[in-house]
Amino acid sequence: MEHQAISSEITFEHHTDDATFRKKVVRTTILLTVITIIELILGVGIYLIHKGPDPNAMLVLFFKGLVCILTLAKAYYIVSVFMHLGDEIRNMIMTIVVPLLLFIWFIIAFIVDGNSYKNLRNTYDKHFQETTTPKPHHGAEKAPVAEPQPGKQ
Repeated sequence: MEHQAISSEITFEHHTDDATFRKKVVRTTILLTVITIIELILGVGIYLIHKGPDPNAMLVLFFKGLVCILTLAKAYYIVSVFMHLGDEIRNMIMTIVVPLLLFIWFIIAFIVDGNSYKNLRNTYDKHFQETTTPKPHHGAEKAPVAEPQPGKQ
């Protein structure tokens, strides 16, 4: 009587060969490099706009939004190709992507909460404001201290 070792694990063979996958990875790497260069150029543009005599807030906001969109595109390609989720079933993709989106939401919530705490603490706690306000150097003229306005720091 012969015994065959049968695994309870279900595996699926990939339908692409190594050359096709390597070509896909190289193409994605070049695409990510181009997107990163565009983001850097936009970042330098934002810096130069801020440095100029009359910065245009709407143009800066547009460039920042464009950088966010390009960053999301890069995240999609990284997850799809390098994490091999592009070939998975939808439920597997959602199992990984939804907790990632929740993590990003947590980061945004903590940043907003920290900014609110900083602004409120500067408004209500005068001791904190006095201890964190830089003191003038020895021999420097005393300039009148302007009261900070809430939300304007």
